[in-house]
Amino acid sequence: MSCRILVVEDEIFVAIEIEHVVSQMGHRPIGIAADSRKAEELAGEAEVALVDLNLRDGPTGPAIGRMLAEKHGVTVVFVTANPSQLGEGVPGTLGVIPKPVNDDEMRQAVSFAIAHRQRQEAMPPASMTLFSADTSRLAS
Repeated sequence: MSCRILVVEDEIFVAIEIEHVVSQMGHRPIGIAADSRKAEELAGEAEVALVDLNLRDGPTGPAIGRMLAEKHGVTVVFVTANPSQLGEGVPGTLGVIPKPVNDDEMRQAVSFAIAHRQRQEAMPPASMTLFSADTSRLAS
């Protein structure tokens, strides 16, 4: 089943590569948001979002992730070179995968996020750290 995926990333070449991987998987990238304004604009169309922390308008990724999850019901995975900036995680979001991310890890992270959204059992990529608030539903 095809899923609508938002890429929140200000490095255009990274964002394009993520969109390419998502498209190859048969999913529909709905756009690239380089800042919180664009993320808010596209939020209503997204089912899953891949969110960097440090964007064009500063370190707004955690707030964007929280807004997407809580206000729009989007399944959020953070993709960042600075996972420690998230501490114990962001309420409502799924987890974080560290950059650099190879295409196979990205495919696994996207597949895991979609399976989680559809309440199906799946294994996250080995490099992904899950946030505790969401892990209880996975242990079954």
